Amino acid sequence: MAIASPLADLSARLSGFIFAFKLPDWLVHELQDKLVLLLNHVLGQEPAALERLRRQQGRCVQLSWRDYRLQWLITPAGLLARADADAEADLRLHVNEASPVSLLQGLVKGEKPAMRIDGDVMLAADINWLVDHVRWDMEEDLSRVFGDATAHHMAAFFKRIASAMREFVAK
Repeated sequence: MAIASPLADLSARLSGFIFAFKLPDWLVHELQDKLVLLLNHVLGQEPAALERLRRQQGRCVQLSWRDYRLQWLITPAGLLARADADAEADLRLHVNEASPVSLLQGLVKGEKPAMRIDGDVMLAADINWLVDHVRWDMEEDLSRVFGDATAHHMAAFFKRIASAMREFVAK
């Protein structure tokens, strides 16, 4: 008789809870808007990213996972705006991993999740370039608020936490 590991049991219970719990639509829209603001902030710090997206202005990108779906419209400025739910997507990215715990473990390790990609090849190539090359400079943003020395210590602390999480997930 096989005994399930405690982590597998926890994963199954967490998955069941996440998918049984439905957020209200207004909260989902607010969270999507906040995500767009964060993505635009990160994109705005990288001129090459903005230039790549300017070439794709007016295009719609859809990211889906299970029953969840996000759609972004690329603006003439090379930034993102939340698209209407009924907008036709030029590129559809669907994350294949069903388990939220497995997906999170892969993301913490720095792995790209397996995806099904449908749509415009050039847009997909530009999005892939963004994923590979654009990173958030958290320390720079923290230094604007707290000063350089404090920001450096805070960023080092967050990096140690991330490293500890990666080691925990690897075990």
